[in-house]
Amino acid sequence: MKKSQSPEIRPYLITKTLAPENQETPINFVTDDRIGGKLFFRRNHFYYPNFTSSFYYLPINGLVHTPRIFSLQEIYSFPSKTLKVVLECSGNRRQLFEPKVFGEQWGKGAISQGIWKGVPLKILFEYTGLMDTAKEIVFEGYDYGNRPDSDQIYNFSRSLPIEKSLEPDTIIAYEYNNQPIPFKHGFPFRLIVPGWYAMASVKWIKQIIVIDKKYKGPYQTVDYVYYPNKEDDKGKFPVTTINVNSSIQYPLDMQLLHKGIYEIKGIAWAGIGMLSKVEISLDDGQTWDTCQLTSPSEKYTWTNWSYKWEARKKGEYTIKSKATDSYGNIQPLEPFWNRKGYGYNSIDRIKVKVE
Repeated sequence: MKKSQSPEIRPYLITKTLAPENQETPINFVTDDRIGGKLFFRRNHFYYPNFTSSFYYLPINGLVHTPRIFSLQEIYSFPSKTLKVVLECSGNRRQLFEPKVFGEQWGKGAISQGIWKGVPLKILFEYTGLMDTAKEIVFEGYDYGNRPDSDQIYNFSRSLPIEKSLEPDTIIAYEYNNQPIPFKHGFPFRLIVPGWYAMASVKWIKQIIVIDKKYKGPYQTVDYVYYPNKEDDKGKFPVTTINVNSSIQYPLDMQLLHKGIYEIKGIAWAGIGMLSKVEISLDDGQTWDTCQLTSPSEKYTWTNWSYKWEARKKGEYTIKSKATDSYGNIQPLEPFWNRKGYGYNSIDRIKVKVE
């Protein structure tokens, strides 16, 4: 008699909302450095845009010498750049803030990574030119709808400073993991801004507009802004670069374990520079050991790390991880609390019990 084989068990996205669709990557169960489209986290402010043939054209207008409408085939023909990039929602881990903040209650999985291919934005501007008065580049998406604070209809639109737009790694992407970008992640054109939180990487780009002042759209000046004070807007500043961070993938929080030898595993990443080290504490932060980096530390990507733990004694353990980047930025003990819950990067922690 043949021995029956167990079916392969695969993780699923973790649903936060369905209208619009917002779902987390099951980050604890990710072992690859490229997240497939089905497990890539989904962050939307509105319903998905209706798919029409106009998606296949990309207009650039505003303060340019020669306004142009680029076809998909034209963009495919330009010199391309391929980058492995981690995209992290700026609201990742929002549910961990104390006091609690309103907004999508993300856990640790509003983060994914893969290979993006596209044309550097600066190459497109070689065809249009830029006027001397140009200050910012606005990227308008096809997705639109109402905001909770207004009855007006808005497209999701954000800007980048001219200097950031012209960096060689800022690209208009059209492929993800060697395939056309999945529709739910921005097909056919998505901006990729490596090192910045993912709200900057506008999906389904409808048009690009060059302006001579600061862009005042609500997803630039109301949302995606750090508000350090609960009662007023004093000290506010924009959300931009990803904070240095780490995440413990195994063991799971509140997991029961036998006595034995375990490999504690996780990922760590940084927005500027590269990851330089990850440290781990098995005693709630009293002492720290250095972890082994099990994948290369590269710009714009997460790095895998591990630590061999001999769990010989029964009891409860608080395990913490702490990352440091090449600029000396270190995960803080406490997060920078802000009213909208962005940029959480406090030392990661889990509890386990050895029985």
